[in-house]
Amino acid sequence: QVQLVESGGGLVQAGGSLRLSCTASGRTFATTAMAWFRQGHGKERELVAVTDLNGELTKYADSVKGRFSISRDNAKNTVSLQMNSLKLEDTAVYYCAAKTGADNFLYIASEWYNYWGQGTQVTVSS
Repeated sequence: QVQLVESGGGLVQAGGSLRLSCTASGRTFATTAMAWFRQGHGKERELVAVTDLNGELTKYADSVKGRFSISRDNAKNTVSLQMNSLKLEDTAVYYCAAKTGADNFLYIASEWYNYWGQGTQVTVSS
């Protein structure tokens, strides 16, 4: 069983920055694939960013490329999402997701993930 605890959401003006963090319980983080998803009001959940087991390979949604950066610290069981140049359309609930027993692969689809955080609200204002 893995518990994911997210932090760092909040209200920010357009053009500002936020950093989300997600800490996972357990001792298998090094073999746990991690990603961030988001769901805006009335929208489907979408992948924001994903990283491989070592944090060396990453993939981003086209809408956040060049603005967001995902990283992981296997020693601290954490994955972070640095969000810069935030736009109104980035407003959403952001979810940390984990897939235990993973291969070193970029898991894109939400169906791969078997644990989810509670979500943290990010609101970007004009």
